[in-house]
Amino acid sequence: MPADHASATHPARSTASERQRLLMLGVSIVLIAFNLRPVFSSLSVVLPDIVAGTGMSAAAASALTTLPVVCLGAFAMVAPWLGRQVGIERTLLACMVLITVGTALRGTAQVPVLFLASALAGVGIAVANVLLSALVKRDFERRSALMMGLYTMAVCGGAASGAGVTVPLQHALGTDWAGALAMWAVPAAVALLLWTPRALPAGPEPGGATYRVRGLWNDRLAWQVTFFMGLQSALAYSVMGWLAPILRERGLAAATAGFVVSLSVLVQVPTCLVTPALAQRQQNQVALAVGLAALTVAALLGAMFAPLPTVWLWAVLLGVAQGGTFALALTLIVMRSPDARVAAQLSGMAQGVGYLVAACGPMLVGLMRAWTGSFRASALLFGAIGVVLALAGAGAGRARVVGAAAVPR
Repeated sequence: MPADHASATHPARSTASERQRLLMLGVSIVLIAFNLRPVFSSLSVVLPDIVAGTGMSAAAASALTTLPVVCLGAFAMVAPWLGRQVGIERTLLACMVLITVGTALRGTAQVPVLFLASALAGVGIAVANVLLSALVKRDFERRSALMMGLYTMAVCGGAASGAGVTVPLQHALGTDWAGALAMWAVPAAVALLLWTPRALPAGPEPGGATYRVRGLWNDRLAWQVTFFMGLQSALAYSVMGWLAPILRERGLAAATAGFVVSLSVLVQVPTCLVTPALAQRQQNQVALAVGLAALTVAALLGAMFAPLPTVWLWAVLLGVAQGGTFALALTLIVMRSPDARVAAQLSGMAQGVGYLVAACGPMLVGLMRAWTGSFRASALLFGAIGVVLALAGAGAGRARVVGAAAVPR
């Protein structure tokens, strides 16, 4: 029986099958998303131990925390091309291989391999970041707010797990810092195994390699979305890479500092779920973007300078703010794109250029720590980033779409 006749004869069966496909696709997206941040957050909580165990300089430690973020920027812009040539599903499969292998290699405890491993994982994360947004725009057009909420929630859940679980598991398993970092290859391998059956039969989109997106790089709104993504990421990766060392310098124990960071990131989980739906219900997202930017800086400064017993409160507020800005940044990419093809290109631009901007955040924090002998000078950096972030959010939050379109080559 022809497929179209079968679908017409059994519409209920066809609808049920499509729902099951979308459900399994949604679960797979969430599992992949969970593995996009433990590489960063797990490193930060054991960074002082790495420095002590290897004799790594402050500049080298700063480079180690920044390298994966540089990879996010450098390789995000090739993600749309890879998605067209190889297919989104197969490209994501290759990404999960890189993340799994890169994470596992960190268990060697050798400094050169540690840099190589971080780069491999960073490349996989960079490309996956971009293509997951395009996948949501393509397959979940009517449920984009829900899927972006679940996607960003899973990303934040992975970051929180890396920050909060790494040290306790290290102590429970009796391993060193290298073993604690390598164990995050396990959830990556699980996602890889579950994604493989879906990815291998898939191929490039028909005609996908025969179009190009025109007018994006000279569009003002696209640049505002890009800087909002990049600057909120600069603050996020500064927190992931340096908040635990900042708190340890203030007198907290390693495990306690990790729990504070984990709490902050864990609070992002429900915030990420709520923010996309909240954004879609508003006529524009200007007030939401500016308000979240201001709250991010205020909470970060509170964690740095307020009385130490209040650090848990500031961690919660920081989680609300950063979860909101992250979810809003990804949601704006989808909302400001007229179709999935433009969404892939805007995602590549926003995350490519954005993460190169973001890399300056943790790098400058580390360098300022080395120059001044204290993290206190970083407060000026965080304040400056927050001001520009608010300005970018005021532009990106306007209710319009970018002036770009997919045209035949």
